[in-house]
Amino acid sequence: MREIIFDTETTGFDPATGDRMVEIGCIEMVNRVATGRDFHAYYNPERDMPASAEKIHGLSASFLSDKPLFKDGAGELLEFLGDANLVAHNAQFDFGFLNAELNACGLDKINLDRMIDTLAIARKRHPGAKHTLDALCSRYGIDRSHRVLHGALLDAELLAQVYVELTGGRQIGLELASEDTESAVEVARFMPKTGEYRAPRPHAATAQELARHTAFLAKLQKPLWTQGS
Repeated sequence: MREIIFDTETTGFDPATGDRMVEIGCIEMVNRVATGRDFHAYYNPERDMPASAEKIHGLSASFLSDKPLFKDGAGELLEFLGDANLVAHNAQFDFGFLNAELNACGLDKINLDRMIDTLAIARKRHPGAKHTLDALCSRYGIDRSHRVLHGALLDAELLAQVYVELTGGRQIGLELASEDTESAVEVARFMPKTGEYRAPRPHAATAQELARHTAFLAKLQKPLWTQGS
């Protein structure tokens, strides 16, 4: 099962009011195991960068000014995504921006049936707790010490680890579904091994052991099992 864990950085909160996606980072997983393949791109939003947004991700209008437009890199992105399910934290937000960019290019939007929202999963598994990516990393002992600012690829890498924990943790390695992934290695560790037949060792007491037991019982004075009720 192929899945893409992804994250975006934007100029704001709402593509309907002119905000744009400026960065996307994607991690490929097969049967919940990272394959090592990823996709990362910056995009020129053709607009200013609000200070509040730049404070979060550190991407300035100057830095993005020489980056390609989304429409020029959309094909490469879609090729990487393929028909896999797409996993994001607060996925409605990321899907909203991704589909707004695709729509602006005259391309088909991605069907929401492919959306998996780790925020919704976390709320169900840990009601009443904090569900930010930072909080979930802390809960599951995932190192995020190198995360100073938000970054799409870095956040996708962290989210991939969180997603594994939210959907079964390390036990997912026991799946029998695929023989060509690392899960097959984990399965092998727990499969019973075959070998030569070994006869069961004798468990009956020897004559010497029975004699010692009889002698021991003879020393007991008024044992409970000899007294009437």
